[in-house]
Amino acid sequence: MTNSIEKSAKTVEDAINIALSELNASKEDVDIEVIDRGVKGIFGLIGNKEAKVRVTIKESMASKAKDFLLEVFEKMNVDADVLTEEDEESISIRIAGDNIGILIGRRGETLDSLQYLTSLVINKNKEIYKRVIIDIENYRKKREETLIKLANRLADRVVKYKKSITLEPMNPYERRIIHSSLQGHKFVETHSVGDEPNRKVMICLK
Repeated sequence: MTNSIEKSAKTVEDAINIALSELNASKEDVDIEVIDRGVKGIFGLIGNKEAKVRVTIKESMASKAKDFLLEVFEKMNVDADVLTEEDEESISIRIAGDNIGILIGRRGETLDSLQYLTSLVINKNKEIYKRVIIDIENYRKKREETLIKLANRLADRVVKYKKSITLEPMNPYERRIIHSSLQGHKFVETHSVGDEPNRKVMICLK
């Protein structure tokens, strides 16, 4: 698909409209560069020079994220497909392919790094911040289910033995899952302790 075209017409506005029609885009979706405003000749007939514009489709944040990730994967010699969904607040990215477990890493550390770097790239110099969520092989959902089960099992132990338990260091996303899963618990409460990147969740009696 052509992302940029140059068009000429009697007026700048006419040239822009022709370009928009060919690109199947609206003014909000493009950048417009006026190359030549044209010259109206004598009596509108002699010496006329048409206006000329260059109209370029703006790169969406989702496409920018996809291009960045594909470039990273190429350097890592990883063959993967990148599927994106974008709304007003966030960009959801699903990575698919064979043998892409390397992109998840230990406890999702590589996946979290990819998500963080992609967020930096797409939000740079932007007035509106969009959250980036990257998932591979449904890892995040599986990890969430595992953490919820872990939180409830440890909460039962805290109640049974009346002794606080501190979990291993987790990233903010995983800590939120633990906090949320035990938020309504009758007998225990949770606190985050320590400093990043070794911040942990403590489960203790109320």
